[in-house]
Amino acid sequence: MCGLLGAVAKSPVNQLLYDGLQVLQHRGQDAAGIVTADGPSFHMHKGGGLVRDVFRTRNMRLLVGSVGIGHCRYPTAGSASAFDEIQPMYVNSPFGIVLGHNGNLTNAQKLKVELFRQDLRHVNTNSDSEVLLNVFAHELQKSSAGVNLSTGAIFDAVSGVHQRVQGAYSVVAMISGYGLLAFRDPFGIRPLVYGVRQKGSEKEYLVASETVALDTLGFKYIRDIEPGEALFISNDGIVSEQQCAASPVRYPCIFEYVYLARPDSVIDGISVHETRMRMGESLARRIKARFSELKIDVVIPIPDSSRPSAMEMADGLGVPYREGFIKNRYIGRTFIMPGQEVRKKSVRQKLNAIGSEFKGKNVLLVDDSIVRGTTSREIVQMARDAGATQVYFASAAPPVRFPNVYGIDMPSSKELIAHDRDETEIAAEIGVDRIIYQTIEDLIAGCASINPKITQFETSCFTGDYVTGTVSTDYLNSVEGERNDEKLSSVLQATADLDLDVING
Repeated sequence: MCGLLGAVAKSPVNQLLYDGLQVLQHRGQDAAGIVTADGPSFHMHKGGGLVRDVFRTRNMRLLVGSVGIGHCRYPTAGSASAFDEIQPMYVNSPFGIVLGHNGNLTNAQKLKVELFRQDLRHVNTNSDSEVLLNVFAHELQKSSAGVNLSTGAIFDAVSGVHQRVQGAYSVVAMISGYGLLAFRDPFGIRPLVYGVRQKGSEKEYLVASETVALDTLGFKYIRDIEPGEALFISNDGIVSEQQCAASPVRYPCIFEYVYLARPDSVIDGISVHETRMRMGESLARRIKARFSELKIDVVIPIPDSSRPSAMEMADGLGVPYREGFIKNRYIGRTFIMPGQEVRKKSVRQKLNAIGSEFKGKNVLLVDDSIVRGTTSREIVQMARDAGATQVYFASAAPPVRFPNVYGIDMPSSKELIAHDRDETEIAAEIGVDRIIYQTIEDLIAGCASINPKITQFETSCFTGDYVTGTVSTDYLNSVEGERNDEKLSSVLQATADLDLDVING
């Protein structure tokens, strides 16, 4: 997952993009970059780490111009530590293009060969984003006539991208001397929205991964960019839009609502906060119907994203809601080799139990999801060490059994705790007295109840069904090899290997 921003303004956009990336920091903590345009010239600064650490006053002063894009990166393809893979990325032909990408291409290796042999373009990194940039650049070169570039040619190039590229991709790009382009894959898997604000008698535009960026920066939400659609905003502020896919369908990633997005965002007309409340409501009903024998004294969330679900569960079950874990938000990354001991250490440093909320009680812990189970196991042990009599565990998401190939960096399926295990076996693995999972039917119903126009979602990590229909067994095997814990050695891995609940916030 990554965070994207694109702005066309009437004054310098460097501060606007910086502030927006801070708001989207939860979508990527590995690296950040900003590129601005001043006439035909691009000005770029990017680096590894959090937004606040990448940009200094001296860097911001060099980012001149009233049009720009920003990106914060959480890597799902390529290397976590390679500077050349930090976005936005640049290519000088045709016209000069910079591009930022959120998602993952499932045919990147095939495209890389095509680019070299057929399109005579060289890809220098292992990043699928550089592949996407070069595919778009080649399609733009084909569709443009000579020096002058028309909006129709830009949309034709996006159509060419849709025909060649497979997977999930939301994109913001700048074309030197022309303006800002944003487009979304034909399935709408990864989110992308845009908004407007008045600047005197003129309008400014902002494209972002989530509506929370629009809200906090004073932009009025216009709408989500449609699956397969392209939006072009010229340097003069003229907006053009066109559907560029032959048969677009809407399959938003359901994991955005479970965990990835900020609770104050709205994606495809669905409030993230409300979906998490619905998850808690359905779990409470499930416990009443199937686990009524459990004597639950207190419901305790695992901070942060599980709080709305836990609150609704407590209300539905008629038991107290309590904050039992305190999260240390000032712990830095652990720069040592990855592995189970690192994960255990990081959990203990980031969370600490309030003993009085556990001692002598039957505790229901609530988390947004369970991925590897390492974090969950440590948290359960913390609850027992704090004096809990019985520990039950509820997951607001169904069992995660399959790899995600559309932009979420999950481990190989063999390292997923729910892979080839039933609920009894999972409970034994993490050391709880009972585990309760959300059903996929209830999860979908809860999201769809907020926007009935959307009834289908991308749910592959729960079901193994890949909506693009282009994910082969060979590709999944290659993903398994790349994500196997024994083969991962990047600096980021100490953080990325943790269950997703610890990273957010």
